[in-house]
Amino acid sequence: MALYKIVSVNKTTKVLIWKIEESISELKKGISLSKNSATRLQSMKSELHQKGFLSIRHLLKEIGYSDFDLIYDTFGKPHLKNGQFISITHSFTFTGIIFSENIPVGIDIEKQREKILKIAHKFTSLEEYKTIANVGALIRKLTIVWGAKESLYKIYGKKKLLFLHHIHITDFKFEDKKTTGEIRYDGTSKAYQIQFLEFEDFTCVFAY
Repeated sequence: MALYKIVSVNKTTKVLIWKIEESISELKKGISLSKNSATRLQSMKSELHQKGFLSIRHLLKEIGYSDFDLIYDTFGKPHLKNGQFISITHSFTFTGIIFSENIPVGIDIEKQREKILKIAHKFTSLEEYKTIANVGALIRKLTIVWGAKESLYKIYGKKKLLFLHHIHITDFKFEDKKTTGEIRYDGTSKAYQIQFLEFEDFTCVFAY
Protein backbone atom coordinates (compact mmCIF):
# COMPACT_ATOMS: atom_id res chain seq x y z
CA MET A 1 0.00 0.00 0.00
CA ALA A 2 1.31 3.38 -0.97
CA LEU A 3 1.39 5.74 1.98
CA TYR A 4 3.52 8.42 0.32
CA LYS A 5 4.23 10.98 3.03
CA ILE A 6 3.41 11.95 6.61
CA VAL A 7 3.90 15.50 7.89
CA SER A 8 3.67 16.14 11.62
CA VAL A 9 2.42 19.73 11.82
CA ASN A 10 2.41 19.76 15.63
CA LYS A 11 1.69 17.33 18.47
CA THR A 12 -2.00 17.09 17.63
CA THR A 13 -2.12 17.77 13.88
CA LYS A 14 -0.92 15.52 11.07
CA VAL A 15 -0.98 15.39 7.24
CA LEU A 16 -0.99 12.06 5.38
CA ILE A 17 -0.62 11.69 1.61
CA TRP A 18 -1.33 8.57 -0.47
CA LYS A 19 0.00 7.82 -3.95
CA ILE A 20 -2.53 5.69 -5.80
CA GLU A 21 -0.72 2.77 -7.43
CA GLU A 22 -3.11 -0.09 -6.60
CA SER A 23 -6.04 -1.68 -8.37
CA ILE A 24 -9.56 -1.20 -7.01
CA SER A 25 -9.62 -4.78 -5.71
CA GLU A 26 -6.35 -4.19 -3.84
CA LEU A 27 -7.69 -0.96 -2.33
CA LYS A 28 -10.85 -2.71 -1.13
CA LYS A 29 -8.79 -5.06 1.05
CA GLY A 30 -8.54 -4.27 4.75
CA ILE A 31 -11.23 -1.58 4.91
CA SER A 32 -14.97 -1.58 5.62
CA LEU A 33 -17.50 0.82 4.15
CA SER A 34 -20.81 1.98 5.53
CA LYS A 35 -23.88 1.22 3.42
CA ASN A 36 -24.03 4.86 2.31
CA SER A 37 -20.34 4.90 1.31
CA ALA A 38 -20.66 1.61 -0.58
CA THR A 39 -23.55 3.14 -2.55
CA ARG A 40 -21.49 6.29 -3.24
CA LEU A 41 -18.57 4.16 -4.45
CA GLN A 42 -20.80 2.19 -6.84
CA SER A 43 -22.25 5.41 -8.28
CA MET A 44 -18.82 6.77 -9.24
CA LYS A 45 -18.27 6.42 -12.98
CA SER A 46 -14.55 7.23 -12.89
CA GLU A 47 -12.17 4.47 -11.78
CA LEU A 48 -9.74 7.13 -10.54
CA HIS A 49 -12.45 8.64 -8.32
CA GLN A 50 -13.22 5.18 -6.93
CA LYS A 51 -9.54 4.64 -6.17
CA GLY A 52 -9.31 8.06 -4.53
CA PHE A 53 -12.36 7.33 -2.38
CA LEU A 54 -10.93 3.99 -1.23
CA SER A 55 -7.40 5.29 -0.63
CA ILE A 56 -8.79 7.98 1.68
CA ARG A 57 -10.31 5.18 3.78
CA HIS A 58 -6.79 3.71 4.08
CA LEU A 59 -5.52 7.10 5.25
CA LEU A 60 -8.30 7.16 7.86
CA LYS A 61 -7.14 3.73 9.02
CA GLU A 62 -3.59 5.09 9.43
CA ILE A 63 -4.86 7.56 12.07
CA GLY A 64 -7.04 5.00 13.84
CA TYR A 65 -10.39 5.78 12.22
CA SER A 66 -12.67 4.07 9.71
CA ASP A 67 -15.29 5.07 7.17
CA PHE A 68 -17.89 4.65 9.92
CA ASP A 69 -16.31 7.51 11.90
CA LEU A 70 -16.74 9.97 9.02
CA ILE A 71 -19.87 12.08 8.53
CA TYR A 72 -20.69 14.90 6.10
CA ASP A 73 -22.76 17.98 6.90
CA THR A 74 -25.31 19.64 4.59
CA PHE A 75 -22.52 21.65 2.91
CA GLY A 76 -20.56 18.47 2.14
CA LYS A 77 -17.87 19.18 4.72
CA PRO A 78 -16.43 16.05 6.39
CA HIS A 79 -16.41 15.70 10.18
CA LEU A 80 -15.33 13.03 12.62
CA LYS A 81 -18.07 11.75 14.91
CA ASN A 82 -15.97 12.39 18.03
CA GLY A 83 -15.69 16.12 17.24
CA GLN A 84 -12.06 16.09 16.12
CA PHE A 85 -11.17 17.80 12.83
CA ILE A 86 -10.46 16.44 9.37
CA SER A 87 -10.16 17.67 5.78
CA ILE A 88 -9.84 15.55 2.62
CA THR A 89 -8.45 16.08 -0.88
CA HIS A 90 -7.99 14.11 -4.11
CA SER A 91 -6.16 15.04 -7.32
CA PHE A 92 -5.43 12.44 -10.01
CA THR A 93 -3.05 9.88 -8.43
CA PHE A 94 -2.71 11.54 -5.01
CA THR A 95 -5.07 11.79 -2.06
CA GLY A 96 -4.49 13.47 1.27
CA ILE A 97 -6.00 14.17 4.65
CA ILE A 98 -5.18 16.59 7.43
CA PHE A 99 -6.29 15.55 10.89
CA SER A 100 -6.26 17.52 14.14
CA GLU A 101 -7.44 16.71 17.63
CA ASN A 102 -8.22 20.32 18.52
CA ILE A 103 -8.10 22.88 15.67
CA PRO A 104 -10.01 23.39 12.39
CA VAL A 105 -7.95 22.29 9.37
CA GLY A 106 -8.12 22.33 5.55
CA ILE A 107 -6.07 20.64 2.81
CA ASP A 108 -5.82 20.71 -0.98
CA ILE A 109 -3.68 18.81 -3.50
CA GLU A 110 -3.47 20.14 -7.06
CA LYS A 111 -1.61 19.06 -10.19
CA GLN A 112 0.55 21.90 -11.53
CA ARG A 113 -1.01 22.72 -14.93
CA GLU A 114 -1.03 25.62 -17.40
CA LYS A 115 -4.82 25.68 -17.09
CA ILE A 116 -4.42 27.73 -13.90
CA LEU A 117 -3.12 30.71 -15.91
CA LYS A 118 -6.53 31.01 -17.61
CA ILE A 119 -8.54 31.06 -14.37
CA ALA A 120 -6.08 33.03 -12.19
CA HIS A 121 -8.08 36.27 -12.55
CA LYS A 122 -11.02 34.56 -10.84
CA PHE A 123 -9.17 33.96 -7.56
CA THR A 124 -6.28 36.42 -7.28
CA SER A 125 -5.02 39.77 -8.51
CA LEU A 126 -2.40 39.00 -11.14
CA GLU A 127 -0.78 42.39 -10.43
CA GLU A 128 0.88 40.71 -7.44
CA TYR A 129 2.71 38.25 -9.67
CA LYS A 130 3.68 40.30 -12.74
CA THR A 131 7.32 40.23 -11.63
CA ILE A 132 7.44 36.45 -12.23
CA ALA A 133 8.77 36.09 -15.78
CA ASN A 134 9.19 32.30 -15.75
CA VAL A 135 5.93 30.59 -16.74
CA GLY A 136 6.77 27.44 -14.77
CA ALA A 137 7.38 29.48 -11.62
CA LEU A 138 4.14 31.41 -12.16
CA ILE A 139 2.17 28.14 -12.47
CA ARG A 140 3.77 26.88 -9.26
CA LYS A 141 2.99 30.13 -7.42
CA LEU A 142 -0.62 30.33 -8.58
CA THR A 143 -1.17 26.66 -7.71
CA ILE A 144 0.00 27.33 -4.15
CA VAL A 145 -2.26 30.39 -3.88
CA TRP A 146 -5.24 28.42 -5.21
CA GLY A 147 -4.50 25.53 -2.83
CA ALA A 148 -4.22 27.93 0.11
CA LYS A 149 -7.56 29.55 -0.72
CA GLU A 150 -9.18 26.15 -1.25
CA SER A 151 -7.86 24.99 2.15
CA LEU A 152 -9.30 28.06 3.89
CA TYR A 153 -12.59 27.62 2.02
CA LYS A 154 -12.76 24.06 3.35
CA ILE A 155 -12.13 25.26 6.91
CA TYR A 156 -14.96 27.77 6.61
CA GLY A 157 -17.12 25.00 5.24
CA LYS A 158 -20.01 27.01 3.80
CA LYS A 159 -20.77 28.07 0.24
CA LYS A 160 -20.85 31.88 0.43
CA LEU A 161 -17.13 32.72 0.34
CA LEU A 162 -15.64 34.20 -2.84
CA PHE A 163 -11.98 33.31 -3.43
CA LEU A 164 -11.20 36.72 -4.96
CA HIS A 165 -12.89 38.93 -2.36
CA HIS A 166 -13.07 37.04 0.94
CA ILE A 167 -9.90 34.91 1.13
CA HIS A 168 -6.52 36.65 1.25
CA ILE A 169 -3.09 35.00 1.09
CA THR A 170 0.10 36.77 2.20
CA ASP A 171 2.82 36.73 -0.48
CA PHE A 172 5.64 34.24 0.08
CA LYS A 173 8.86 32.81 -1.33
CA PHE A 174 8.97 29.19 -2.51
CA GLU A 175 11.78 28.38 -0.10
CA ASP A 176 9.68 29.55 2.89
CA LYS A 177 7.27 26.62 2.41
CA LYS A 178 4.75 28.57 4.49
CA THR A 179 2.67 31.73 4.59
CA THR A 180 -0.47 33.04 6.29
CA GLY A 181 -4.00 33.65 5.11
CA GLU A 182 -7.15 35.41 6.23
CA ILE A 183 -10.85 34.89 5.76
CA ARG A 184 -12.52 38.32 5.74
CA TYR A 185 -16.25 37.94 5.59
CA ASP A 186 -19.37 39.48 7.06
CA GLY A 187 -17.43 42.09 9.05
CA THR A 188 -15.07 39.57 10.68
CA SER A 189 -11.49 38.54 9.98
CA LYS A 190 -9.75 35.33 11.00
CA ALA A 191 -6.08 34.45 10.34
CA TYR A 192 -4.60 31.01 9.65
CA GLN A 193 -1.21 29.40 9.22
CA ILE A 194 -0.54 27.87 5.79
CA GLN A 195 2.15 25.38 4.74
CA PHE A 196 2.89 23.88 1.33
CA LEU A 197 5.02 21.18 -0.27
CA GLU A 198 5.65 20.16 -3.89
CA PHE A 199 6.27 16.67 -5.28
CA GLU A 200 6.08 14.99 -8.71
CA ASP A 201 4.51 18.11 -10.31
CA PHE A 202 1.83 18.27 -7.62
CA THR A 203 1.32 20.85 -4.87
CA CYS A 204 -0.11 20.12 -1.44
CA VAL A 205 -1.26 23.06 0.69
CA PHE A 206 -2.74 22.83 4.16
CA ALA A 207 -4.09 25.41 6.60
CA TYR A 208 -4.79 25.46 10.32
